[in-house]
Amino acid sequence: MSISVADQLDLFDIGVKKGIREQASTTFIDNMRLPVHRWFRYSAGFSAEWVKETIKQYAKHDSRILDPFAGSGTTLVAANEMLFPSIGFEKQYFVHRIANIKLHYTLNIDHARRLYNEVIHSSILRNFNFDEQSDLLKKCYTPEMLNILISMRNTYIKIADNTFESEILWLAITAILRSTSHAGTAQWQYIQPNKKKKNVIDPRTAISQKFNEILRDIQLFNEKNITAQAAILNHDARESLQNYEESFDILITSPPYPNNYDYADATRFEMIFWDEIGRWGDLQTKVRNGLIRSCSQHSAAEKLNLDTILNNPLLIPIFDELTAVCKTLEQVRLEHGGKKTYHTMIAAYYLDLAKVFITLRKLMRENSVVCFVIGDSAPYGVYAPADLWLGKLAIAAGFTSWSFEKTRDRNTKWKNRKHRVPLKEGRLWIRG
Repeated sequence: MSISVADQLDLFDIGVKKGIREQASTTFIDNMRLPVHRWFRYSAGFSAEWVKETIKQYAKHDSRILDPFAGSGTTLVAANEMLFPSIGFEKQYFVHRIANIKLHYTLNIDHARRLYNEVIHSSILRNFNFDEQSDLLKKCYTPEMLNILISMRNTYIKIADNTFESEILWLAITAILRSTSHAGTAQWQYIQPNKKKKNVIDPRTAISQKFNEILRDIQLFNEKNITAQAAILNHDARESLQNYEESFDILITSPPYPNNYDYADATRFEMIFWDEIGRWGDLQTKVRNGLIRSCSQHSAAEKLNLDTILNNPLLIPIFDELTAVCKTLEQVRLEHGGKKTYHTMIAAYYLDLAKVFITLRKLMRENSVVCFVIGDSAPYGVYAPADLWLGKLAIAAGFTSWSFEKTRDRNTKWKNRKHRVPLKEGRLWIRG
């Protein structure tokens, strides 16, 4: 069923009309009802409606907004909606491309439909060899479904012309890969080939729905005179950026959590489909190397030395507490079959965030407002207080104060959990 622009105007304001659910404000789920935000589901995120309320509360007429961990662009799209200029950083190149597409609303509709028609009418490959396809794709599709998708992909590659219209078609294809697969998806977007789902959409139906959704949303933004005032840089938040020093008044972001979620793996399925990577092992060299070290897969691959990390001067503000936790993890890990390198991951994570705060202090103006959506962790049951440690590192970097606002409990469903340490999620508020 199609949705008219008038109906979408109501949808656009749904967060304001119904109120923002506090416990959901630090999750991405509500965004899937919102124009533009819903073009691609990226679980690592937070409520766009909460972002708009925060901007409304703190922004002045000339405020500029920063998101150093922009992900799929939630803060940047919300800033566009509020008509404030913004800049985002996103080092994961595949997610960076998705976010960049969501920040542009000027469209040549005739050109877009010409490209779309060529893709949707792609001829089925007569010489298609299912056995030669990626092992992951073979586990997630029937031969018939995969043939259609590969045909679409190959046609797209032939006609892609580096225009915005071409990019939204790329996003439409990318966004339907999971709905057209019988494989399940875990809560954090890990693909689960052994978990079959009942509802699978035909690729041509799926791309028609997604492509037309994108066109309707662009029309809606044009109806509301929303213009693109955001830019996203493929930049590492740990590295300085002299051209933007003292440029921002508000920062709203969510860094990776130190809880062993592999952000590089979140879009592995899509990257394999587009031949961006060939196998799981490519994630380290092509994706993880530029990311915050927040998972044991990353720290293990880098073969990190714990004492070298702990003795970095940037960790002096939390040295005693951090050392105690990491040394405990160094022993506890030996009692577990996986022997995961949580001890070096935790140390490297907080060193990376210490570098981030030093960079951000230079970018933020005096009396600026900074909000980090964060969650704490307890690998192997050893608790690491993210709010306290990140707050101390922010002060050491030159910020003036910090406070923590809890939004919800995490890890409360104990079934199949390896530990029962209460965890929380919330907002770390920092003043410039």
